[in-house]
This record gives sequence, structure tokens and C-alpha cells, in this order.
Amino acid sequence: MTPVLPVLLASVNGSRSASEGPAVPMSPADLADSALAAVAAGAGEVLVHPRTPCGRESLSPRVVGPVLEELRGAGVDVPLVVPACVGAEPCAAERLERVRSWTVLPDRAVVCFAEPGARELAEALLGRGVAVDAVVPLGGRPGPTDQDPMARFLAWPVREPGRVRLVAELPSADPSWVAGLRGLPPVAVVLFGREAAAWPVLRLAGRCGTGARTGVGDVLHLPDGRPARSNAELVAAAGVVLRETADPGPTVPV
Repeated sequence: MTPVLPVLLASVNGSRSASEGPAVPMSPADLADSALAAVAAGAGEVLVHPRTPCGRESLSPRVVGPVLEELRGAGVDVPLVVPACVGAEPCAAERLERVRSWTVLPDRAVVCFAEPGARELAEALLGRGVAVDAVVPLGGRPGPTDQDPMARFLAWPVREPGRVRLVAELPSADPSWVAGLRGLPPVAVVLFGREAAAWPVLRLAGRCGTGARTGVGDVLHLPDGRPARSNAELVAAAGVVLRETADPGPTVPV
């Protein structure tokens, strides 16, 4: 029997700039087209970084709302995720105020637990009915705080595990990183890597039965090293990898 694959999240633009190639969508219309194609290729969710017309990431309701409306109006009918992180707003207090002022809500929002104010931001999002992706970098990417990001996440009493997901960024596909996730609260897990780590970590996610993430926000090349022409091409390739590596017995929550 073919195993049921966990969620595949498409990161359609990330923190990329237009200078990084034609595969990176920038305008709301291009983001919508790219998201639609990624969903058609197998993405179950879409992560989009809203930007101002000059290309700067923003949490302003005047930027976030129109991007979400563009995607939904175009027919993107899977959960939409936006980041609420330093890249869009450096000040922790301002991030919190921006989230509280949103007039159009995403289905989920990314909270970076390597950044100050993560717990308060996550609580504010949950209070507004927005599910939380708690991003925790494991090794190689320490945050600007005096506490390990995983320790910060574990210190947060997750009262609604069904609406919180741990999104672990791995520097490599070393299985020991996943072994350390088995003692976590009962939340779903997504694994991802960037650039050279992207495909090895995606294969690890397939073996472990966790959710996975791909897209030009994380990687610009296909598993065979060829440049990716689109998010849809990356998602289709990821689907093949996940089917080839899927283990019918997942080892961590998905």
C-alpha cells in the first residue's frame, strides 16, 4: 500500500530578491500564479513573504492583506502561511503590534524562536485564530538571544498542540537531529534545510514521516543539480523524493 505523505509546504519566495533569478516571484500576481502552479504540482500549503512594491518584506496590514487576498482570489485553496519574523520587522514590539493590526488573516504564521518576543508573538497569533509554525534552527544558526531556540520553544507551555507546529531547520541530514525531537510536546513536525542541505533534509523528512518544505525560498536547484525553473518544478521533484523515501511507520508526530 502506498503510504499517505504528510504535508508538503511550498516556500514560494522566501527572502530572495528578483536578482536571484526568474524562478523567484515578486509581485502579488506572480506570487499567486506561482502558488497555484505549486499546489497543482502537489503542495499542500503555501508560505509567502509579503513585500512592498519596492521589494521590502513587511508585516503591515496594507501589505499582508492584499497579498493574501490576491492568492485567495486567484483560487489558491490551501492553507496560506506568512512569516512574522525579523526579516519583515526587526523590532519585537513592532512585530507584535503589526500582527494585532492585521485585517486579513493567514491560516498560519511563522514565529522564529531564535528571535526575541517569540512566545508573546505566538500567543497573540493564536489569540487571533492564526495557527503557529514555531521555527527552531538546530545547529549552525544561533539566534540573537541568550537562550537556545529549542529551549525557548520547550519553555513555552503549548496549550493548543493541534494549532502549533514545530518547523525544524536542519543544517544537514544527520539523523541525530531527528532523534532529539522525540521528546517534544505532541505537536506536528516539519523538517527543512536550505541550499545544499535542502534535498538531503527533505529525504530525511520522507524517511521519518514528518512534514517537509521546499520551494525557491529555500533552494534554487533540483536534486540533480540543475537550476529550478519554478516552484512547481521543485514541488514536483520533492513529491517524487518523498514517495521514494517514505517510511510507512513515522517516528515523530506529523
